[in-house]
Amino acid sequence: MKSLSYLNKYLIKYKWHLLLGAIFIIGSNWFRVEMPNYFGKIVDELKSWNSVDSGESLLIYALRAGGYFMLLSLLSAVFLFMTRQTIIIMSRLIEYDLKNEIYQQYQKMSFSFYKRNNTGDLMNRISEDVNKTRMYLGPGIMYSINLVILSVLVIKNMVAISPYLTMFVLIPLPIMSLIIYRVSSKINSISTSVQEEQSHMSNIVQETFTGIRVIKAYGRTGERQSKFNESAENYKKENMKLVLVNSLFMPTIFVLIGISTILSIYIGGLLHYDEQISLGNILTFIFFVNMLTWPFATIGFVTAMVQRAAASQTRINEFMEEEVEIYNTVHTPFSFSGRIEFRNVSYTYPNSGHTAIKNLSFIIEPGKSLGIVGRTGSGKSTILNLLMRHIEADSGEILIDDLPLSSINLDEFRNQTGVVPQDVFLFSDTIKNNILFGCLDDDVAEERLVEATKEAHVHHNIIDFKEGFDTLLGERGVNLSGGQKQRVSIARSLIRQPKLLLLDDSLSAVDTETEEIILANLAKRKMTSLVVSHRISSIRNANLVLNIENGEVIEKGTHKELMALNGGYAKLYKKQLMEKED
Repeated sequence: MKSLSYLNKYLIKYKWHLLLGAIFIIGSNWFRVEMPNYFGKIVDELKSWNSVDSGESLLIYALRAGGYFMLLSLLSAVFLFMTRQTIIIMSRLIEYDLKNEIYQQYQKMSFSFYKRNNTGDLMNRISEDVNKTRMYLGPGIMYSINLVILSVLVIKNMVAISPYLTMFVLIPLPIMSLIIYRVSSKINSISTSVQEEQSHMSNIVQETFTGIRVIKAYGRTGERQSKFNESAENYKKENMKLVLVNSLFMPTIFVLIGISTILSIYIGGLLHYDEQISLGNILTFIFFVNMLTWPFATIGFVTAMVQRAAASQTRINEFMEEEVEIYNTVHTPFSFSGRIEFRNVSYTYPNSGHTAIKNLSFIIEPGKSLGIVGRTGSGKSTILNLLMRHIEADSGEILIDDLPLSSINLDEFRNQTGVVPQDVFLFSDTIKNNILFGCLDDDVAEERLVEATKEAHVHHNIIDFKEGFDTLLGERGVNLSGGQKQRVSIARSLIRQPKLLLLDDSLSAVDTETEEIILANLAKRKMTSLVVSHRISSIRNANLVLNIENGEVIEKGTHKELMALNGGYAKLYKKQLMEKED
């Protein structure tokens, strides 16, 4: 239950739902307990009933008794309905709050968090794990309160009839409690294994859906099927263990309840023979014992439910309690003027231990452009991640308008920046909505949308589609070419009219002619820009070019200056020219 204590804040928040639910449970059970008492009374009255003495016919008496019995049943049902309208609704409200809290935590986490965790596992925690937790908050709490209240009311009435018979009838209950105690730990361990295997299976499915084109292209569908079947088989085995425990548990509960019924009839018959209790009392006892059957049988059900919820909440708590590495601590207004400076910045990836950036220094003046070129893995993208503070530098200092990056309003700085990542991501939405995703304004004029797409040189492609801007894209923009996706992503960044533009190898899928048009359009904008590329044609017009290798600047200057050095930059440029001519 320790892990489930995290949910106590929600129980406090919805305390009136819980309190009213408990009151309705008391009402429902009070009327339920009255029914066996009334039935026993009717049996004793009928045994000695005489129509002359009572002054009414048997039919009238039966109708009156039946009507009262139905009234008690109806009132019990009404209170039961109100119980579900409070406690079950409370569980749904908490489910809503918990999912929102988890989702907010997901958005706060840094890049390193998503490198450590699989997407399928994260999806499973916000769906299946939260659902298991909700079952504890709803049916689990409702059945538990019902068990306590009904047991108190029933046992109180049983003792009032015969303490001696009550003692024998309740003998199986401690045995039942011992069995529950023994089984609960077994259910907990199996439930944890089930949830872990389900997360593994979800991750396999997510990766298969995402990479289906690669899987089919390499003919590895059979291998992926085998991997999924293996996970599904393990999931089935763990579930079968859980089913086995429950299948042995529930019959045991019913056997013990059956023993209580037999004791009620046998010992009650002896007491009736000695005229200590009436026949109606025996029938009332049988009703009471069977009335306790379901609540006590649900002990196993609730125990399994609580154990599953505890296992799920433990998995949720693992990352809910994880510290957010990078977050905005400054909330004063910030307006970016355009100056960026790196001073001896170094960064090593914690997981791999690879040093991506070593003592990097450069300055970008307002309205100027910086081009960064280098081989794959040289640290180009890491520079952009450091600048946007997705990761924190190990040493050195990053200055924005001569202020440390950590001392400015990070949210406002990012809002004034347009980023086109290397791995283009488009939503399963219309082209228009994908572009407007980059806009900070609620209402954007059509002319501004068209202008952004023209600057990104993708407007002519969009209007060629049958639905134009309203064309619905498939997952990750699957129905667009690589170049079209990159240009839509560029339009998305331009429509927000950024003061800083970051391009991370975002022209790699377009031809040279298109590249030149886009770069010429971008040059007309008065903004600071940082362009990362493995193609020199993308950065040769920058005011300053850095040639990076193993995280260090090996050459620095304008395109002409670097060509004059006749070093690695010049050799790379000549090689790319030869490849273009070929």
